[in-house]
Amino acid sequence: MSAGLLRNSFKGAASAAPFFPTLLDQMPNAILVFEAENQQLVYVNPAAEAALDLSRKSLEGQSVHDLFGDNAPLNSMIEEVRSGQVIAQRQEMVLHSMPGSIHHESTPAHVVIAMFDDPDLLMMEWFPIDQQLRSERDERVTQQVEANKELMRNLAHEIKNPLGGIRGAAQLLEFELPEKGLREYTQVIIKESDRLQTLVDRLLAPHRKAHVIEAFNVHEALERVRSLVLAEFPKGLRIIRNYDTSLPDLLGDREQLIQAVLNIAHNAAQALSDEIAAGTAQIELKTRVARSVTIAKQRYKLAMDLQVIDNGPGIPEDIRERIFFPLVSGREGGSGLGLTLAQTFVQQHQGSISCDSRPGRTDFHIQIPYRKREK
Repeated sequence: MSAGLLRNSFKGAASAAPFFPTLLDQMPNAILVFEAENQQLVYVNPAAEAALDLSRKSLEGQSVHDLFGDNAPLNSMIEEVRSGQVIAQRQEMVLHSMPGSIHHESTPAHVVIAMFDDPDLLMMEWFPIDQQLRSERDERVTQQVEANKELMRNLAHEIKNPLGGIRGAAQLLEFELPEKGLREYTQVIIKESDRLQTLVDRLLAPHRKAHVIEAFNVHEALERVRSLVLAEFPKGLRIIRNYDTSLPDLLGDREQLIQAVLNIAHNAAQALSDEIAAGTAQIELKTRVARSVTIAKQRYKLAMDLQVIDNGPGIPEDIRERIFFPLVSGREGGSGLGLTLAQTFVQQHQGSISCDSRPGRTDFHIQIPYRKREK
């Protein structure tokens, strides 16, 4: 069977199941199908193209050995399945990508070799172990954040009613006080009550306002964020546009996305105070299309990929794992709600948000799937 069948997706070998390549195309893990005898590729799914940083066309004529070199554990697995000793083998190993790929590196991965319907074909499926760990970590963090947000919402409701009573009592007391000097104390009570009321309103805000779903241009929304941040920080800060202008319109709540990105960018600008003073501060707004994305265990063909990257000091290590929790702030005087609200808005769009931070580079990464308008 010729490697040229990459283009024809199992023509001949899988003629009994012409739908099978379509199913494999939808799989989130990287999959190769190859000839059992000489290990020459006959099919590569989109996830494998992305993992290898190589197109199907460039993979024509290649074999598994060409891709991953002389990998003894992998070769052993293939031989055991090819010889019929087992139907499938799975093992964790290090895959060394071929020098021709863009990211030539070693990847710890979970690898499965299985016999295909056609006895002359074998299938290889793999996914990076760190991807699985990251997925599990993100799920744990999301559950913890949801629990914290539910607690804060309940607490906010419990605070709201007595807070109004305290403020009203302070106002009545102020009218009854014989000395004007004593009114300083009632004013403290009133102002602090107002501050707490504002905090409570911010905690409840994402759950009060109905979604305004519309198709909008992401870059127009980012330009508004850019102008708002630069209006507050006009000197010493550079905001770089790194846009993929081919992005389709996104279906969602435009104002919520603006607020989410603005919260992140504003936090970044505040953290860049030393760099702004030195004139070296920069924030990069980067957009791309992500393909075959899995978010919260659901797979999407396309997603908007948005990164907000700054060259600041990084997030303090002691709060790095808790930055999306309510009332956690790395800045004195901060409310600790900006990133919580950003995460809430992104999750309400079935998206995900994560952060990778080290001194000199903090990268907030947002993915929101492209969805069709519900009828």
